[in-house]
Amino acid sequence: MGSGRYSFASRTARATSLGYDTKSVHEIFTKSKMIPEMDPKGVTLRDSRDSEEHPNSLAIILALDVTGSMGSIPHYLVKEGLPNIMVNIINKGIKDPQLMFMGIGDHEYDRAPLQIGQFESSDELLDYWLTNVYLEHGGGPNLGESYLLAWMFAGLYTSIDCLEKRRQKGFLFTIGDEPVLRSLPYRATQKIMGAGQYPDYTHTELLEKAQEKYNVYHFHLKQGSNGRTQSVMDGWKKLMGDNLIVIEDKKEVNEKITEIVTSNTNEEFISAIEFKID
Repeated sequence: MGSGRYSFASRTARATSLGYDTKSVHEIFTKSKMIPEMDPKGVTLRDSRDSEEHPNSLAIILALDVTGSMGSIPHYLVKEGLPNIMVNIINKGIKDPQLMFMGIGDHEYDRAPLQIGQFESSDELLDYWLTNVYLEHGGGPNLGESYLLAWMFAGLYTSIDCLEKRRQKGFLFTIGDEPVLRSLPYRATQKIMGAGQYPDYTHTELLEKAQEKYNVYHFHLKQGSNGRTQSVMDGWKKLMGDNLIVIEDKKEVNEKITEIVTSNTNEEFISAIEFKID
């Protein structure tokens, strides 16, 4: 995966023809269940590889909370956030970003707690994976969501050339408004990934696994100023430190991602010649 280039002109034309600017979240995200291509069961690897077209690939994972009311984030990304992220990163000189979408739910209650796309570079394929995310709108009364599944998959089931060839970690962003569930029992992993032998994991163990390969960040969407919101932020701050990014508005996502990626990328990834996307 990862072939093709991101064309802003092509993406704009397609968005206009498909009505992304005017359609509601329910009109764009129409899936009533997880599509087979995004089912992690039986998957052994997702990889981000260099090619003649993309000699300096940079792996980026965007894991979206699809529980409750969090469908507003994927909707915003389709409407304007995704093209802004790709255009801004490329125009900053990082010519070969490869982005993978994940959908994150609740492994204690949901039917599809983890959905995984592929690492892609082209505007058409990135739109394909994003718009095919199943918005389950689930979750449960357990006061948390399964952001740790993104860490598990990134740490154990991805292989990325940026790290393996150039010692540049990729980037993993989770986005949500709840605490992270603190444990992943082996039976839950079996249900998600398929038959096999798995240990019981804690959230900190899986975060450390992901951090071996990725610069890991969490965006907490601040929904209000009540005590629960503050306690959620305090928990994330203790876990992530400066890699917790609190946002008041979903529109901050593309600017923050661009800033983080460009300021934490090795110089060899940044083109010395100004490069502008079409």
